[in-house]
Amino acid sequence: MEPYILYIAGPMSGLPESNYPAFFDAEEKLQLAGYTTLNPASNVNPDPDNYVEWLRLGLRQVLDAHGVALLPGFGSSKGATLELFVAAFLKMPVKPIQEWIDA
Repeated sequence: MEPYILYIAGPMSGLPESNYPAFFDAEEKLQLAGYTTLNPASNVNPDPDNYVEWLRLGLRQVLDAHGVALLPGFGSSKGATLELFVAAFLKMPVKPIQEWIDA
């Protein structure tokens, strides 16, 4: 059976270390639960100051996922809100990280 791929969505902008520790912690927990993850904190942007390019990288990952795992505070993030809109439009399941782990 093909692994179930989850995109991790959450806030980054304006947070210490861009909230990367929370993304990597979530990724580890989701992988231990058997999921394959797409983590935007692992993306490499050739132009790090270009916010639009960060969004493009993340949106490409959303399109490759089967579902979206939400970090706390996702609702305060414009980027995560856009990613969730795309996921909902594509009828992907969207749940908090812990709900995916407990499933």
